[in-house]
Amino acid sequence: MRTEKIILGIDPGTTIMGFGIIKVVGKQMEFIQMNELQLKKYDDHYLKLKLIFERTVELIDTYHPDEIAIEAPFFGKNVQSMLKLGRAQGVAMAAGLSREVPITEYLPKKIKMAITGNGNASKEQVALMLKSLLKLKSLPKNLDATDGLAAAVCHFYNSGKVIGGKNYTGWASFVKQNPKKIG
Repeated sequence: MRTEKIILGIDPGTTIMGFGIIKVVGKQMEFIQMNELQLKKYDDHYLKLKLIFERTVELIDTYHPDEIAIEAPFFGKNVQSMLKLGRAQGVAMAAGLSREVPITEYLPKKIKMAITGNGNASKEQVALMLKSLLKLKSLPKNLDATDGLAAAVCHFYNSGKVIGGKNYTGWASFVKQNPKKIG
């Protein structure tokens, strides 16, 4: 059994895409990196999607993650915002699938619960818990990067028991689990 793996966590967004990378050695997590892709300066939504895809592929090609954990869009009142967020998540997933990296989606409440024990925790509470868990020296100004890192840590805690998340190992798996999204 393989005892070392890399997990890429992604918090998709069309303004900021946060991401974090951890290495799992045995039963221990090691922090590798967290950052964000700033998309505020771009007006063209399609360009933003292209940049999200390219950055995700670049992260995969650089860090060679064994698995990707991605925050699933939550249901809000603004349909346009949800559509844009879903597209951002979709292109990040497509990037992972294009490199045949297994993907698991987690609901925001599930990620917060895994990190803090409270599904309604604030971004700040999640960030502070990650700082403690991973012995980080400081936190970023925007908490989108810690949200991406939280997805990776949530996946580590849930390894082998996918509950409340969807798992895709490739295009065929995605199509099989989402017949209504195709066509």
